Amino acid sequence: MHNEPEISEAVTRLAEIAAPLAESNGEDFKTLRTGLQRFMLEYEFGLQEIETKIDILRQEFQHVHDYNPIEHVATRIKSPESLATKIRDRGLAPSLPEIRKHITDIAGARVVCSFKRDTYRIFDLLSRQNDIEVLEVKDYIAHPKPNGYTSLHAIVQVPIFLSTGPTPVTVEIQFRTIAMDFWAALEHKIHYKFDGDVPADITEELTRAAHMAGNLDSTMQALDERVHGRRE
Repeated sequence: MHNEPEISEAVTRLAEIAAPLAESNGEDFKTLRTGLQRFMLEYEFGLQEIETKIDILRQEFQHVHDYNPIEHVATRIKSPESLATKIRDRGLAPSLPEIRKHITDIAGARVVCSFKRDTYRIFDLLSRQNDIEVLEVKDYIAHPKPNGYTSLHAIVQVPIFLSTGPTPVTVEIQFRTIAMDFWAALEHKIHYKFDGDVPADITEELTRAAHMAGNLDSTMQALDERVHGRRE
C-alpha cells in the first residue's frame, strides 16, 4: 500500500512533467496539481478495494478450505514518468477524462497462484462479485504471446465511495503461476538491459525457457492432483 507522502510526491512529479502540455491547453500548474491529486488518489483507493477482495478470498481459502491458491500479491500505481510518457506517446490531451478513458493500467495488481487452474479460479471468484465489472480479458495462458509470455490479464472496474458519491475506478489485474511470474520477471530485466532490442539468440532461449516453465506448471499441477485429488 502506498502512503500519503509517496502519493503527494508522485502527483507533484507528474504535474511537473505534464505542465508543458497543460500550459498549451490554458491550464495553470496549481489547477493541474489539484486535479491530479484527486485523480491519483482514486486509483490508489481502487487498488485498495481490489487488494481487500483478494485478501478476503485468500483468508477464506486458508482458514475454511485448508488450501490457499494465492501465493502472493503485488500492486503498483504507474510511475509519474511512465504515465506522462504514455500520455505523450498516445497524443492524449492533458485532460483527466481523456487519460481515464484511454489509459487502463494506471493501477495494477499481480496475483501469483500455485497452479494454472488457480489463476482461472481466482479470476472467476473476483469477476462474479456484484460490484466488479469486467471490461476486458486477455488470456495469454491459453494463447501465449510469440515470445512465450503467459498470464491472464483482466481490466476491471470497481467502485470507490467518496464524499461526492460512488466513482468507478479501472484496475488491471494479472493472474500468473509462480513459474510464469519467475519467467516474466527475468524477461523484463533482460528486455530492460538491452533497451528493448534483445538479440535473436537470447530471444530464442527465452522462448524455450517459457515452454519449459509451462511444462513445469503442468507437471506440478498433475502431481498435486495425484496427491490431493482434484480440488473443486
